[in-house]
Amino acid sequence: MDILAYIKRIQAIAQGGLTYSQSEYDLERYEELRQISVEMLAKLSNEPIEKIKIEFASEKGYQTPKVDVRAVCFKDNKILLVKEKSDGKWSLPGGWCDVGYSPSQMAIKEVWEESGYKVEVLKLLALYDKECHGHPMDIYHVYKLFFLCNIVGGEAKSSIETSEIDFFSMEELPELSLNRNTYEQLEKVYRLYKNPTHTDFD
Repeated sequence: MDILAYIKRIQAIAQGGLTYSQSEYDLERYEELRQISVEMLAKLSNEPIEKIKIEFASEKGYQTPKVDVRAVCFKDNKILLVKEKSDGKWSLPGGWCDVGYSPSQMAIKEVWEESGYKVEVLKLLALYDKECHGHPMDIYHVYKLFFLCNIVGGEAKSSIETSEIDFFSMEELPELSLNRNTYEQLEKVYRLYKNPTHTDFD
């Protein structure tokens, strides 16, 4: 994880340099630095260099963290989770924020698309840096927003991304998709749901 953090930092510095530098000499060096970060990540992940270039080092402009939204919904003191088709494990409904939507609008959209339920957003429970919360390593730097939502309609319905929808007690959680949410995070948002005095962060 420490090595990945260095690789991501090198890539961010290179991308910033490519964005703002006016010197041809400097641009050449920043491009070389970016290529080094790609080669390092390819060796670390055993993925092809071309794939790494597309997913990790193809953006333009100053690099900033990506934003992931998760919706926290309870019914009869049980939490709503969806089973991800990609890995067969469970997560809070959510995903990357789309351009043109506010974070709370994205929470509403993701719940509807992934579970079939209509919700209203009540409160931002937590804003976390993914790197600080025990997730598997990720090539992106990600901020995760957890919104408390109230179900106001709809019914359970699978989607192109999800195969099952269910509610679970906190004592009987299924196997979680740890890249999306951790057991510790679910416990934290449950406590914040029960005692919504503040928004947790970092």
